[in-house]
Amino acid sequence: MKPLKHIPLLVTAALLVLSAEARADDLQALVEKGKGVATAADCMACHTAPKTGKPFAGGYGIASPLGTIYSSNITPSKSAGIGDYSEAEFARAVRQGIRKDGAHLYPAMPYDAYAGITDEDMQALYAYFMHGVAPVDDTPKERTALPFPFNMRIAMAGWNLLYAGGKPFTPDASRSAELNRGAYLADALGHCGSCHTPRGILMGQSASAYLTGGSVGAWYAPNITSDPVSGIGGWSTEELVAYFHTGHVAGKAQAAGGMAEAVQNSLQYLPDSDLKALAVYLKSVPPVRNTADTTPAQGFGAPKSDEAVIRGSYVPTEADSLRSGAELYSGYCASCHQPDGGGSDNQAYPSLIHNTATGASNPANLVAAILYGVERDANGQSVLMPGFGAQSYVTPLTDRQIADIANYVLTSYCNPNARVTQQDVTIARTGGPAPLLALLQPYILPAIVAAILTLLLLILLATFYRRGSESEGHA
Repeated sequence: MKPLKHIPLLVTAALLVLSAEARADDLQALVEKGKGVATAADCMACHTAPKTGKPFAGGYGIASPLGTIYSSNITPSKSAGIGDYSEAEFARAVRQGIRKDGAHLYPAMPYDAYAGITDEDMQALYAYFMHGVAPVDDTPKERTALPFPFNMRIAMAGWNLLYAGGKPFTPDASRSAELNRGAYLADALGHCGSCHTPRGILMGQSASAYLTGGSVGAWYAPNITSDPVSGIGGWSTEELVAYFHTGHVAGKAQAAGGMAEAVQNSLQYLPDSDLKALAVYLKSVPPVRNTADTTPAQGFGAPKSDEAVIRGSYVPTEADSLRSGAELYSGYCASCHQPDGGGSDNQAYPSLIHNTATGASNPANLVAAILYGVERDANGQSVLMPGFGAQSYVTPLTDRQIADIANYVLTSYCNPNARVTQQDVTIARTGGPAPLLALLQPYILPAIVAAILTLLLLILLATFYRRGSESEGHA
């Protein structure tokens, strides 16, 4: 009978084991959910240095009009990452852009959008970064060092009052579950507006121009409202889903620049239901037409070849023989995109006809693609177009040459109303058009010094005037 005395102990031990296993299973499920949230939020794109960096270890340089901002280590390392963040501190950093030490983040981290992340998803996201990501005890070598006054992080508190401070997403009862999911993906996790909405003088998103297109360095994030001419109103839901999944839709577009990163690191891994919800939501966004647009960007073009005229028109040994846009296109582009601009049969080298990059009224993406190239890995396929900028591993081209190629492509295959100047290429090569705030930066410190000196002078004059008045009174 003595062994019977141990039965309660054995039962208790078994229950404890089962309880621990259940907790472990619950944590693992939460971590997996958090991984999905992190993927939808595209955390990998900015917090992992391309090709050489460890996941989420930071060090990726994000080009901004105000200077390069380097991402931080967000692995659970206690020495170099966020390993000692509580869940509340983590949520504050993600939603409000405030680190554990109280310092403000720059909105290159889209916390103004992430403010919409739900409490449930935030809990899962925290679990993933604390338990599903390998710690990396290396601090990124490069540190953010913006010029004055942008290096004063405390100024972001004022910016936050104007442009941040949103609340976690709540479903709209008037919308379907699919539309609500799409809105959540677009506005919170996917932060589409961070690129596709233009920014004002203080670099905040223009609420009145939601998703109507915006400059992202040398690239241009196009209008993605439901307008059939300027936006994606002419795209079917199926085409949008395919584009999110692969970065390519024949006769429409090919993802490049930041959009290629979004496809490569985020969108291609989302479930089809999410991609469809996102597409359905974007097609529901009220249409806004850009005044310069009269024809959909993908609506331009017809095959054309000037090879018969070009071949044999110059001495083969002549130096610098490629001078016209047609000759430059033939020498540098036609081997892939074909002499008639139609691309390869399988469209691995895409057609320049019916292409949003070449048909847009704003030719920024055509110029950026020539300068910086196109690279993405999606749906098991690698796409690589070498850039022809200064760091090219093929032949670098001058600003004049790139402008000539771009204009030849535009007039031959695409939008004949668009034009590229040599200055346009120069600006793209230096990072894209600078906003007013960046243009004013060299004058801010002198203006502050002048204002202080003026104030001191006024105080001094007021003091002399008062003393003079007092002397006259005594006399």
